[in-house]
Amino acid sequence: MAAPDHAQRPSRDFACTRRGVHTWLCLTLAAVLGLVTSGNLFQLALAWIATSLCLHQLLVFYPDRPKAQLAARKKFLISRLGDLCLVGALVLIYGAFGSLDLPAIASAARQLQQSGADQTLLHAAAALIVASALLKSAQFPFHGWLPEVMETPTPVSALLHAGIINAGGFLILRLSDVVALSTPALDALAIVGGFTALFGSVVMLTQTSVKVSLAWSTIAQMGFMLLQCGLGAYAAAMLHIVAHALYKAHAFLASGSIIDLARASWAPAPSGRPHPLRLAAVLAGAGVLSVAMGTLFGASLTETPGVFVLGFILLMGLAQLIDASLGAQPSLRVAAGGLALAVAVAVAYFALQLGAEHLLAAALPANQALRGPLDLAIVGLTVLSFASVTVLQSLLPFRAAEPRWQSLYVHLANGLYLNALANRLTLRLWPAPQRTLNQGAKA
Repeated sequence: MAAPDHAQRPSRDFACTRRGVHTWLCLTLAAVLGLVTSGNLFQLALAWIATSLCLHQLLVFYPDRPKAQLAARKKFLISRLGDLCLVGALVLIYGAFGSLDLPAIASAARQLQQSGADQTLLHAAAALIVASALLKSAQFPFHGWLPEVMETPTPVSALLHAGIINAGGFLILRLSDVVALSTPALDALAIVGGFTALFGSVVMLTQTSVKVSLAWSTIAQMGFMLLQCGLGAYAAAMLHIVAHALYKAHAFLASGSIIDLARASWAPAPSGRPHPLRLAAVLAGAGVLSVAMGTLFGASLTETPGVFVLGFILLMGLAQLIDASLGAQPSLRVAAGGLALAVAVAVAYFALQLGAEHLLAAALPANQALRGPLDLAIVGLTVLSFASVTVLQSLLPFRAAEPRWQSLYVHLANGLYLNALANRLTLRLWPAPQRTLNQGAKA
């Protein structure tokens, strides 16, 4: 009788594990649904906290994995800091408006903006909302936990990257009328979001693991989304959330077959060193196309900087592909095909932005124009930084043997070692049990 019992035990353990992950997945989804359907700030805060607590149970689903435990604890501590910021904002908003009803808060904030009354209390509330959103969406320098929570079941990764990580952007959009009252809060949001987008994009290029690369991509995409919010392009940020959720859910659920997809896909192989003048011409063409299509659809650098800057970056990425194609197969046919593709992408991007703006006009504030020199500097630095990354990505394969480039690659692949510092701080605040440390040493 003992032998059959031992033979059946693994299947029973697997069934228990499967039931457990489904239970916490359902509870997490319920908390997320409660978050997005909240009609008042108190309910939103409760769902916000519940989402994090339920997700924590999924992140520590395998208790015998020390790296998973450390990453989950780091995320837990960061989330509690974000919760405190949200609760503080709740108290300040209630003190300013005497209500926690979200429609009433939005209406009162719009009236306050039109009246030009004193907004000192709301500057602090907006700053706390921005801080909570940055912490929730894994923005620099609190991003380190996201690439490390890869030891959970893949459906959990898909839920996290396609849904829960967007909560920071959703919070900004849900309270956009309050945040829009504070220009310093919006500027801080744009600066941190833009830098995180750049940092995450560069580090992503150095990763060899499919899921870790997708995690750094998520960090960068959240940075882009919050940059748009900081520049006042709220409808564009909402469209970004939907598009990113669809893309990232598919990417994680299909991550097991990504190698086969990569082998079946054609990509232009560099046949020689990229010509500086050709690359500069292609990037300039991307800028001209962005200006032309943006003007056609009513999006310009001065009137809708958040829409314009992301469109320019999108076309710069496409410009690199076109430049590589011209280098591999220089012909008029290839050039015409690349130009047609760029025009089609630009039309699709700006048309979707215009559609989202009209669709969400009653729910979100209108796109904001440039507020001053600081906003112009943020836009200019963002565009120049990504143009530099595009050039670097084109040149790096031909200089990979040089020691300085190899050193830079190693430093970037390790995220400039910020995670190592965060791990040390986490272990000081929340030491791991000796048994877990021993297991990690054996692994």
